[in-house]
Amino acid sequence: MQLNRTTVPNTKIYPERILQFGEGNFLRAFVEWMINKMNKEADFNTGVVIAQPIANGLADLLNSQDGLYHVQLAGMKDGQPIKQNELIDCVTRAINPYTEYDKYLEVIDNPELRFVVSNTTEAGISWDESDQLDQSPQNSFPGKMTSLLYRRFKTFNGDTAKGLIIICCELIDRNADFLQKYVKQHASKWKLEPEFIAWLDEACAFCNTLVDRIVPGFPKDDIAEVHKELGYNDQLVTVGEYFHLWVIEAPEWVKNEFPADKAGLEVKFVEDMTNFREQKVRILNGAHTGTFAVALLYGVETVRETIEHDVLGEFMNTMISKEVLATINGEEEYLNNFAKKILERFYNPYVRHEWKSIALNSMSKWKTRNLCSLIDYAKIKHEVPSHLSFSLAALIAYYRGEYQGKEIKLQDDQIHIDFMKNAWNGFELSEENTKNVVKTVLAYSSLWESDLNQIANLTDTVSKQLYAILNNGIKEAIKTLS
Repeated sequence: MQLNRTTVPNTKIYPERILQFGEGNFLRAFVEWMINKMNKEADFNTGVVIAQPIANGLADLLNSQDGLYHVQLAGMKDGQPIKQNELIDCVTRAINPYTEYDKYLEVIDNPELRFVVSNTTEAGISWDESDQLDQSPQNSFPGKMTSLLYRRFKTFNGDTAKGLIIICCELIDRNADFLQKYVKQHASKWKLEPEFIAWLDEACAFCNTLVDRIVPGFPKDDIAEVHKELGYNDQLVTVGEYFHLWVIEAPEWVKNEFPADKAGLEVKFVEDMTNFREQKVRILNGAHTGTFAVALLYGVETVRETIEHDVLGEFMNTMISKEVLATINGEEEYLNNFAKKILERFYNPYVRHEWKSIALNSMSKWKTRNLCSLIDYAKIKHEVPSHLSFSLAALIAYYRGEYQGKEIKLQDDQIHIDFMKNAWNGFELSEENTKNVVKTVLAYSSLWESDLNQIANLTDTVSKQLYAILNNGIKEAIKTLS
């Protein structure tokens, strides 16, 4: 049976109070899942309009199911395995601003709109000099947000009651602070009136957040069984772990408008999320991004298979326990227990989390999640961390686009793919040529924000590890790690 509001009785159409940029699996299994629970258990009475942040996306598919889909949660709760399916009905519709700009403007002009939620990936919150106010829409997410907020300011004549609460879910440090910075930068460049800047400060809240839930996404290998279990042909069902945590740095008045506590959700409103973010990003996300290339080159496809693997499991555990934890401030026993709980989640028997899905946009992810640990470890210990450097060597090998005669389909910003292609161009295996590739990649300062060749012994270490991966194969190269 097809899934839509005709075949599913008694679904409610909620007032459109949230505009969300991003329609991917994570937001739908995390934010919408929470909104759904808040609607059912805390009388939040809020619908979500989803806007595609780029021209190609899932808007048509979402609309074909009238915004309905299922979240299948699986994992451990109170020491017991748990699995449950939930129908999500808070999405009212999806819009492609590139083809439906008038509808997009109608959402912005809706007096009931109160929140903007985003996950445009680590690369989404960035400055684009070419953005102009009269574009429909602008290229970058900050450009779109500046135009959106300015239109709302003008539509409601600067009414502070019509400001918006902007909740960023991108995995970059101080995500909303960066968005706010670029919005004001665009406002200055576009010569918007000072009253608009004052309205931004008084009427709007830019909320930094930290999100935590492993979401493998669409269960393509088991979809026939899942459809039978659900009783519907749901092309948007998404799988996630039961565990969830959302840390939101926001004023008290925002908490009062977002009744997550009344729905029993693990949402923490805090004044400063620095410690939460550092622990989560460096350990959980760092374990993922630091291991994906090693595992894929090794021939292992999923996180669970990796953590259970004698060699790869030891690699991941050692990278976290010996290298990453050494860079995080905190009480040692607490950090060890925190890391243990994080890594235990990777054993979830219900979740098939494929490394290929984690590999998306890995250049910027490695910079955000792993480079900080490598740099800090080198400063603290006065030596190169062997496992983090090996992770970097594997990343460089992966971005060659082929390994041992097999093509690797890279999923990243074209600028990074082109850079790596040029770095590898005409490569013939030798120690000298390998070192030249490493030097070029480490000098990619527009990504790393510095020349990593300046870190003592890093160039030599990564070069030797990369040469071993290419010459001996990763299964032999990884054995040399101490």
